[in-house]
Amino acid sequence: MRWERGRRSDNVEDRRGMPVRRGGLAGGGIGAILVVLLVSYFLGIDPTLLLQNVPMDSVPGAVEPAPAPTPGEDPLADFVSVVLADTEDTWATVFAEAGLDYEPPRLVLFSGMVASACGMGQSAMGPFYCPGDRKVYIDLDFYRELQERFRAPGDFAQAYVIAHEVGHHVQNLLGTSERVQRQRQRLGETEANALSVRLELQADCYAGVWAQRADRARSILEQGDIEEGLAAASAIGDDRLQQQSGGYVRPDSFTHGSSAQRVRWFRRGLESGDPGSCETFEAEDL
Repeated sequence: MRWERGRRSDNVEDRRGMPVRRGGLAGGGIGAILVVLLVSYFLGIDPTLLLQNVPMDSVPGAVEPAPAPTPGEDPLADFVSVVLADTEDTWATVFAEAGLDYEPPRLVLFSGMVASACGMGQSAMGPFYCPGDRKVYIDLDFYRELQERFRAPGDFAQAYVIAHEVGHHVQNLLGTSERVQRQRQRLGETEANALSVRLELQADCYAGVWAQRADRARSILEQGDIEEGLAAASAIGDDRLQQQSGGYVRPDSFTHGSSAQRVRWFRRGLESGDPGSCETFEAEDL
C-alpha cells in the first residue's frame, strides 16, 4: 500500500502509556464493566453495544491526551494517521456529493485500557468506535494479533480495520446507528443480533467504498493489497472466531457476520465505490 507520502491527520490522540485516572467508581466501577465484558463473551453480544449503557460516572476518566507522534518517529502510528487522513478526504468528497458536510472522527491510540463516552474500553475488545464521543479507539498491539493470531498480515489489512471503524462513524453521522439501537431495544436477543450484523456488514462495505475511491483518486493500492483486505475480513468473521474459541458455531449469536458475509460486503464496496450499494438493511440475502 502506497501511504508514506500521504497527508497526516490532525485528529489523532496518543494516550499510549498514560495512566488511567482512578477513583469515582460509583455505580459499580470496574466491577460493572467486567460484568458487561463477561456477559458479552458468554452471550455473543458486541461489548461496545453494552458499554454504551454503562454511565460515565462509573468509569475512571483518562488524563489529558498527548499530541499525535511526530511524522517518522513511530512508523505504525504514522501509518494510522495517514490512513485516517485518507478516510477524511474520501468521505468529505462523498458527503459533498450528497450536499452534506463531513465531520471527521478523532482516533485515539491507547494501550491496555481507555476511558470513552461509551464506557471503559480494553485491548481485548479490539478496535472500536464510540458514537457518544465520535472517536475511534485502537491499541496498536491489535495489529500484531491480526498478523499472528488471525493470519491476516499486511498494511492494507491494517488499513481495512481503521476504515471499518470509520464506517461506523459514517453510520453515526447519517443517523443509522441511532435507528438500529432503538430497534434493537425492542427486539429479542436473536433479532437484535441480526440487526447488529447488518450494521457491521454495512461498515465493511463502507470500508470497501473508501478503498476504491482512495485508489481512484490517489493510487494507494499495490498488487496483493485487495487480497490482504479480503483475508482480514474473512479472518474476523463470527463463524471463524467461534470455531477458534469453542469449536462450534452459533449463527443466532453472530453480531458481525460470517467470514463469507464480511468478504462479500467488503468486496461490494470495493467494486462499486458507491455507498448506495451498501444497503444491508434492505438486502434479503446477506
